[in-house]
Amino acid sequence: MESLTASARPVVERRRVPAILIRPLHLPMEEKPTLRQVFDAEESPLLRYAQGLVGQRETAEDLVQDAFLKLHAHWDEVVHPRAWLFRCVRNLALSHIRDHKRETPMDDQREWQSSAPDPEQALGKMEAIGTLQLLVAELEDDDRKLISLKYHDGLKYDQISQRTGLSVGNVGYKLHHALKNLADSLRRLGVESADG
Repeated sequence: MESLTASARPVVERRRVPAILIRPLHLPMEEKPTLRQVFDAEESPLLRYAQGLVGQRETAEDLVQDAFLKLHAHWDEVVHPRAWLFRCVRNLALSHIRDHKRETPMDDQREWQSSAPDPEQALGKMEAIGTLQLLVAELEDDDRKLISLKYHDGLKYDQISQRTGLSVGNVGYKLHHALKNLADSLRRLGVESADG
C-alpha cells in the first residue's frame, strides 16, 4: 500500500471553535456552586417558568420548592444544577397538569366572597356621605337648589332651566362649579371617593 505524502493527503475540513470556548488544560474545572448560590440565582427564573407552565402562582411555588428539595437529595450526583432544575420543574409541572386536568381553577374565589359589604368600607362610605351632606348644607341657596333638582329630583338641564328661569348653559355652568367646589372641599378633608 502506498503511503500518502503530505501534499497528496486528503484535506479534512476543520470547524473553527471560538477561542472563548477552548479551556486551556492547565486551568482547573470551574467549581460547582453551592446549593444556596443555585437557589439565589435560579429561584425567580424557575418560578416564572413554572407559572408559565401551570398558570397558577401558588402551584408554581410548590413545584419549584419540590424541585429544590429533589436537587438537595441528589446534590452529589447533579453536574449541571440549572439544567437539572429546569428539567425537574418541567417534569413536575407536566405531572401536575396530568393529575389535575379535571380541576377547574376558581376565578378570583368569587364563590367564597360574601355579598355583605365590608364593615370598614361601609363606615367609610357613611362618613363620606355625612361629610358631603354637611358641605351641601353650607352651599348658597341657589347652588343647593340646583344640586337638589339635578340629583334628588333627577331633572335634566332644560327642565331645571324651566323651573329656575336660568338658561340651560347657565344651569350647566353653575352646577359644574358647585360640584367642583364640593369635590375640592372633600379632597381637602381627606375624602377621595364615596368609599372613603
